[in-house]
Amino acid sequence: MKGKNEITHDLVNPDFSVRHASQLQLQDFLLGLKNSDRYILGRAITLLESKIPDKRSLAMNLLSRLPVVEGTVRIGITGSPGVGKSTFIDSFGSFLVAQGCRPAVLAIDPSSTKNKGSILGDKTRMLSLASSEKAFVRPSPSSSSLGGTADMTREAISLCEAAGFNYILIETVGVGQSEIEVSRMTDLNIVLLQPGAGDEIQGIKRGIMEVADLFVVNKADGIQLALAERTRQMYGQAAHFFLHELQGWQSPVHLVSSLEKIGLEDIKQSIDSYVRLSSESSYFELKRKTQLKYWFQKQVAQEIQEQAFKQPKIKSTFENLTRTLDDGKISIYSATNQMQKLIQEIFL
Repeated sequence: MKGKNEITHDLVNPDFSVRHASQLQLQDFLLGLKNSDRYILGRAITLLESKIPDKRSLAMNLLSRLPVVEGTVRIGITGSPGVGKSTFIDSFGSFLVAQGCRPAVLAIDPSSTKNKGSILGDKTRMLSLASSEKAFVRPSPSSSSLGGTADMTREAISLCEAAGFNYILIETVGVGQSEIEVSRMTDLNIVLLQPGAGDEIQGIKRGIMEVADLFVVNKADGIQLALAERTRQMYGQAAHFFLHELQGWQSPVHLVSSLEKIGLEDIKQSIDSYVRLSSESSYFELKRKTQLKYWFQKQVAQEIQEQAFKQPKIKSTFENLTRTLDDGKISIYSATNQMQKLIQEIFL
């Protein structure tokens, strides 16, 4: 008879191993990503999200050492809250796995504007996909980042690709004007629609319509099937009025039941057609190069801003002007003008 505190080894998974939260080095990350180690991939993304200088430095060094990966597809998935983004991704991601693909999901959860915390519940709504060894699901808080994405989503995409995942699905917070930012890091974008959304088509932001490469009417089952079909027809008609940047492409509108797993093959076929057409016309490569330039300019501007505010005089002047604005003793135009003159005085 075994002792009270003795472990019965026949009940323990023989493949289970405990990984201590030791300080991983650059080579540990590079080797882990090369071997498609999902644990190391998770640790690498955590490293990206860290605000600690040493970890940030290691993260940037890691990114600079990543191999160039080709043949991947980056897909943005957005839609209003309650449209079923997580359920759709769980079903579609599982379908991709069954097709021999390796999907990675970067699910962005909305953060509190007060403490920057988030629920991070997306993974619990993707249980089927998250349990697959051929897939990777990572929820991240949006923090203060605009665009429905997290601060380091673009870099996390590169890590997932280096780890061997060839379909990167980015689930954004929800439809809004700032959601257009996701189109600057993906190859194509899917907008999910509720059955009946066609009745509100005039209220849809034009920018969202213009960046949508595929429309998917979700929850097309049961008593909502007829309503979903009506929505599909209305969006199909509206799509004719928007000239897509990719010549020869008109954004299709598909019906999908994520619960019943109906219509997923049609989504995959449209994605394949889009990638094939955009690759043949060089649009695919051109779009990625344009995105690289955009993020380079944005990161340089952010670095300049951070370095500028390390200057004591700039920092103190900015704080003093902010207080003066609160008191109503100065206009925002006058305050901005004073900051511009100070910056020119210091740097020019």
